Order: sequence, then C-alpha cells, then structure tokens
Amino acid sequence: MRVPSMENTTMSKRNSQAAKTAARERLRQERERQAKRDKIKRQVIVACAVVGVLAIAGGIGYAVVQSNKPGYWEAAKDDKLVKPANSTGTNGTTVVIGKSTAKKTLLMYEDPRCPVCAQFEQTVGSTVDKDVADGKFKIQFVGATFLDGNLGGEGSKNGLSALGAALNVSSDAFLKYKTAMYSTKWHPEESGPDKFKDDAYLIKIAQTVPELKDNKTFQNAVKNGTYDKWALDMSEKFNKDGITGTPTLMMDGKKLTGPDGKNAPMTVADFNTALAAALKG
Repeated sequence: MRVPSMENTTMSKRNSQAAKTAARERLRQERERQAKRDKIKRQVIVACAVVGVLAIAGGIGYAVVQSNKPGYWEAAKDDKLVKPANSTGTNGTTVVIGKSTAKKTLLMYEDPRCPVCAQFEQTVGSTVDKDVADGKFKIQFVGATFLDGNLGGEGSKNGLSALGAALNVSSDAFLKYKTAMYSTKWHPEESGPDKFKDDAYLIKIAQTVPELKDNKTFQNAVKNGTYDKWALDMSEKFNKDGITGTPTLMMDGKKLTGPDGKNAPMTVADFNTALAAALKG
C-alpha cells in the first residue's frame, strides 16, 4: 500500500482551505449585493409611499379647492350681461310682445320645467297667442327657475337662457319656441330626466321652429351660454315680484284665476271668462 507523502497532505489541506476562503468571499460578496438590493428596494418603497401620500394629499387639496369653487350657475352671476334683442329694461328683463295699440298687458309668469305651465300652454296657449295677434292685449313674459331648486338640476335656467337666445332672433321666434318647449312632444316629465339642461336637446327642439332651424347664431348662443346671466337676472325679477307659483297670470295688478279663485285658468272657457272680467276692470 502506498502511503501519501507529507507534501501531498499539506497541499491538500492548502487547497481545501483556499476553497473555503474563496467560498466565504463569494458568500460575503453575495450578501453585500443582496443587502444593496434590499436597501434600494426599501428606498423605492419609501419613495413610492411618499409620492402616494403626496398624491393623496394633493388629491384631497384639489378636491377641497374644487368644492370651494362656485358652481357654474353661481359663477355665471358675475358674467357680462348680454341683453337679447327685443327686450327692454335695465337688464333686458322686460319682455313685452304685442301690438303697441293694445291698452292692457297680461303678465305671464312661467318656469320652463313647470308641468302645469306646459298643460296651460298646450290647452290655452294658442288662444293667448291669437288674442295678442288680434290686439286684445300685450303679454309680458317673466321667466322663473325655482324648479331647479325644488327638483334638482339646471333645466329651468338653461331653458330660460335658450328662450333668451330665441328672443334675440325675434319675438315670433320666442313665442314659437316657447310653445314647442311646452309641447307634449318635447316637455320633460316632472319626475323624469332634466332634459332641458342639455344644449343639444334644446337645439333639437329649435329645429321645429322655422326662424330657428339651422340658425347658427341661435345655436352658438345656446352652446356658449350667451344669455345665462340674463336668465339669472330674469329669475331674480320673478323672485322680487313675490310670485309663489307658476303659471301665474296678472293684469292691472290682479290675478286671472279659474273657478277656484286661486289658480290660473286651465281651460279656454275659463281663461276667456277671466280675461273678459280683467279687460273690463
């Protein structure tokens, strides 16, 4: 049997020791690399967390700023007033239509979204228009927007603004457009969607009115809210007049009412009776 020499034994021990040393060094280097990776990872996580917090804080701050900003219609109070043609008065809120020779004026208070106003227009509106054309009386229109507050939404204000755009075209366009808005085809249900808040819907209605069909001036005024400030001023006039509901009809400071003595006449016969008494007064 061959006995290993002392030299070989020593060489083997050295090689083994070197291998262990190299292994430990590799392990140390790997641990250092892992430690660096872990440190970078922690830094990234912290950075992301900070960014997230800042984003949340920024989002909250933006939301607070936005919530403190006035709504569109609140801000519209400070818009420059544009008076429609065919209107008079300090703010253009006096809208009188009819022959100058007519001795009396019928005040008509209406809210674009009012379902009772729609019923009145559908049953009595054509009679009112004919009487105005015949010179029996003039009408003075006063628009209201209180139903936006009662029902929520902005259709009354937006609809009234669109009526201002129609009035700017002509008095006839205004009357025809008002009739179309209150018609069974176009007037929204009280409990239904707030359709008049949609400019496109209001323009679609106007396509049924000859003076407004494809009328770019009218359409741009609706889209741009040209008469939004005017609509708010008109609504303020309604409030100052102390009227509590629509439709309300008045002549010489007295209400025209139906048989109940309280509400507007809702049939042609009742309207004619009330009107005859008012014209004599």
